Order: sequence, then structure tokens, then C-alpha cells
Amino acid sequence: MVQQALGLDEGPSSDNRLRQPLRAAFEAVSPAWRAVTDAWLATPAGAALCAAVDARVAAGAVVYPAHPLRALERGGPADVQVVILGQDPYHGPGEAEGLAFSVAPGVRIPPSLRNIHAELQRELGHAPPRHGSLAAWTGQGVLLLNTCLTVEADRPASHARLGWQGLTDAVIAALAADTAPKVFLLWGAHAQARQVLIDGHGAGRHAVLASNHPSPLSARRPPVPFVGSAPFGRADAWLRSQGRPGVDWRLR
Repeated sequence: MVQQALGLDEGPSSDNRLRQPLRAAFEAVSPAWRAVTDAWLATPAGAALCAAVDARVAAGAVVYPAHPLRALERGGPADVQVVILGQDPYHGPGEAEGLAFSVAPGVRIPPSLRNIHAELQRELGHAPPRHGSLAAWTGQGVLLLNTCLTVEADRPASHARLGWQGLTDAVIAALAADTAPKVFLLWGAHAQARQVLIDGHGAGRHAVLASNHPSPLSARRPPVPFVGSAPFGRADAWLRSQGRPGVDWRLR
């Protein structure tokens, strides 16, 4: 049931540039998410974001990804079992596919994602796949959400101040307010800063598993190294204790 609700179509092509007006991306959002996204889009902040992103594209900037709101194109808050928060889309050609930490098949696997694969193997014995797409997880209710949803080529965090966080914070708040139990995997200080939204709207309904970011710069450092944190099995066990289906984390 969840797999059908959240299953995504085949990933974007190797040309992953944003070409359409940003408002068109909002029109592709799932009906179950539209109450959140439409309300935010109707605000001055939503209009300003669309204008800013469209202006950069019109000026000739190469903006990624082609489908900025892909994570919200299927399902809704009640379908989500696990939330993995990223920060910024990958900024290389062909990389970002609209899902946090995930890259399109055939693209070189980034270092943070290699550490995610390695932790899956260390913790659960799952051999790393030959590709870097995590899209298969979304069919089981894993929401792969960046807090900023667009970026310019070779300019990391270039859209971090355009206002995306207003929307993604609203999404996180809606997830926390939903009554279906969820696990929030907060990797790194940027993601952990959103715990106040989870605590403020979740009323103790959800589990939060926090560690350092899987980036090679922090994955093995204190206070809570990502390597060895066992987030996947712990998340699955907690979900099953709450009567939810849990997640098969294998990537093929």
C-alpha cells in the first residue's frame, strides 16, 4: 500500500537542469502534500522564491535539479515512515535527482553516499549497489528531503538564502504533526537544528536518531560519529514496535 502511494517514476535524465518555471514544479506535488505547499506558495515568501529562481534561470544560470520537489510528488505525511534530512542538492552535472543524498543511476557516487552505503553494509550486511540512487527507499515511505531544493552548477549553497527553508520547515512541521509514528534521521548540525520543529509539533509521537553527518569530514568524529551509529536497523525496529511496516533498506 505504502509502496504504491509513494513509488516514484523513473528518475530524471542525465540532463538534470531546471528548465521549467518553478511554479510548474509545485503543480507536480502530490494532492496529499498540496495543503502544505499551496499555502506556502501563496505567501509573499513563496512568490519571492519563484521569482528569484526563475530570474537566475533566465539570466543563464545552470540550476539543478530538474524536479526540485520530486520528494513530494507522491504520497503524503501519513505515508512517511522515515525522514532523512539533507541540506543542499548536489551541484555537479547529472547528479541531483530531487532526493536528498541520492544521485541518478550512472553518476559517480559522492563520498557522503559512499559512507551511507558502507554503514548499511556494516550494520545490516547489505552489499553496496553499483549505483547511487536511493529512489527505491521512497516506495517504502522514506522521505529524502533537502532543506534547500535548488542549487547552481558548481556553487554549493548558492540558493540557501532564497527562502526554501520556509517551505521545507513547513513540510517538517506537517510531518511532525501527523499522527502516524515516524523516525527522523538527523545527520549533522544543520538537520539537527530542525529538531525544535519536530518536538514542537510532534508531542512525543516520533523517534529522533541523531548523529554526525556522513560526510568524510565528520562521519568518524565525535560526539556521535555517523559510522557505527546503526541508524537503519534502529529505525526499522522502532517502526515495527509502533505497528508500522518498517523498511527493507537493501538497494539493488
